[in-house]
Amino acid sequence: MNILYIEHYAGSPTYGMEFRPFYLSREWVKQGHQVTIIGSSFSHLRQRNPEVKEDFQEETIDGIKYVWMKGNEYKGSLSRIRDILTFVWKLKCNARRIVKMYHPDLVIASSTYPLDNYPAYKIAKLSKAKYTYEVHDLWPLSPMVIGGYSKWHPFIWVMQRAEDFAYKHVDKVISLLDRAEPHMIEHGLPEGKFVWVTNGYNPEEWTEEAFNRELPEVHQKAFDRLKGKLIVGFAGGLAASGSLPPLIKAASLLKDMENLHVVIVGKGPEEVNLKNLVQQLQLDNVTFLPPVSKNMMASLDSHFDICYIAGVKSVLSKYGGAANKLTDYMLCGKPIVNGTDNPEALVEKIGCGLRAEAENPEAMAAIIRRIAEMTNEQRQAMGEKGKVYAKQNRPWAALADKFLKAFE
Repeated sequence: MNILYIEHYAGSPTYGMEFRPFYLSREWVKQGHQVTIIGSSFSHLRQRNPEVKEDFQEETIDGIKYVWMKGNEYKGSLSRIRDILTFVWKLKCNARRIVKMYHPDLVIASSTYPLDNYPAYKIAKLSKAKYTYEVHDLWPLSPMVIGGYSKWHPFIWVMQRAEDFAYKHVDKVISLLDRAEPHMIEHGLPEGKFVWVTNGYNPEEWTEEAFNRELPEVHQKAFDRLKGKLIVGFAGGLAASGSLPPLIKAASLLKDMENLHVVIVGKGPEEVNLKNLVQQLQLDNVTFLPPVSKNMMASLDSHFDICYIAGVKSVLSKYGGAANKLTDYMLCGKPIVNGTDNPEALVEKIGCGLRAEAENPEAMAAIIRRIAEMTNEQRQAMGEKGKVYAKQNRPWAALADKFLKAFE
């Protein structure tokens, strides 16, 4: 099968996030399929961007053909919208060229925003291929909820038309959100066309060697200093969406537990605010550390005794989520504290952690205390449930199979 994967922000281990297109495509290549990923030459998510001098430049990475379309660098919202429109316009203008060069049997539109569904559908029709919309977030609902945009805002109106178009024309929707089907049906998706394929992990990156990999000196010194403490850890971007203030406020409520320490690893736009909050609360049981590279995640997470993942209070919680760090935490076999308003939180379903109401420091402190007061054996048993679940359900090979079986 020839697979065409359209992902504006597609990355690779060479360039950095985002990794989902790479890992799925690599598994398909192993199965004998031909995969072409079309992405923009610029993405704010990557550690570095490819050097692209032409409008349509090819590169092969691990057997996957990448086609970079020259994009625009952006910093603010307006310049980012311009880049989105440029990418979609170039796709549309090059539709016949793409069909002639790559002869796709399956076309995947997967660029977070839904506008790329228009050219993806055109390419699929021209090549008589199957067509799917891979949904990461519910656009335009997400920017409406998070950004406070009205449904009558021109940008939102255009995005809503594109989302509705996609649901009405796809052969299948591949969703990272496990409970988003009712929303999609409401916007035109026929019943029976919804398939949930979450994010996964690469077993090669979670070997015994990976768990024992030596951390950077600043991290190792910090963990050596905290030896004997029970560590509640977070690793990821320091953004508002990560809901870290409730964790810091929970640390304030847990000052009586002298053996407990919170470690926050990462960087991001909220870093200064979070550090200021720690100073305001006069806490000495919270430590900040810089981010580590992806190949250090297994070793880093193994130093945590309890892992923290949370979101903000939002109607979006009811549709589910697919945070990569949840799988990382599971693979480390550590109990998880999950701050979410999702009543069907996976950590509680499989028993690998406890859920607290989103943005509720008192509830967060209560479940951290509850897990901390367990025996080592009880915490280990709780964490083991997550490890077993992740190994059985989240290898990229299994998810790649599930993805393609939807089109058999």
